[in-house]
Amino acid sequence: MTGRVRILLVDDHETVRQGLRLLIESEPDFEVVGEVSDGAEAMNRPVLEGLDVVVIDVSMPGTNGVIATRRLKERRPDLAILSLTRHADQTYLAELLRAGASGYVLKQSSQLELFRAIRAVAAGQQYIDPALMHHLAAPFVSRVRHGGGNGPRAITGREAAVLRLVSHGYSNKEIAARLDVSVKTVEVHKANAMRKLCLDGRIGLLKYATQQGWLADL
Repeated sequence: MTGRVRILLVDDHETVRQGLRLLIESEPDFEVVGEVSDGAEAMNRPVLEGLDVVVIDVSMPGTNGVIATRRLKERRPDLAILSLTRHADQTYLAELLRAGASGYVLKQSSQLELFRAIRAVAAGQQYIDPALMHHLAAPFVSRVRHGGGNGPRAITGREAAVLRLVSHGYSNKEIAARLDVSVKTVEVHKANAMRKLCLDGRIGLLKYATQQGWLADL
């Protein structure tokens, strides 16, 4: 997308919202266009149609983050919703993803993690806080260790480089610039690698990236 990312903050604690606004607006490509105290208020805002990203808490009185996310997506399927929460729990993560959230970031993570997540979901990508990857990776790692399935096929060094950068949240265009190849080449490498490894979407990729140790430096 072009221009500044227009953001709505949804959190029942005023001090948290004020702190988030100051933090987010320190980035030149972000603009906080509003802040509300619960999910119901967010759904009633006329400004909803002009938003790019909603940053929403999970645990709120009344309409919580899961319900609000589901209803917001019903109203605007293209709206990117980023869950910001203290809950490092796979159950919350699964519920938010089912509701239509584009990302999930922990409040205890660094501000850079939040910035990376906002940019990713605004660009149409899905983003999961790397601190949660050990939860997501557990079934995948267990299956590999016990020899389940047919096992992944080998991928080339360039395919691995592309997947690693994708797992770090880089866009195809950014990866192409880093590797000095065309965007089309990046797309081909990514598709081939995902097919060889039998990975299903970004969640599957993040599971694999965690098992490979690619996210340790994030």
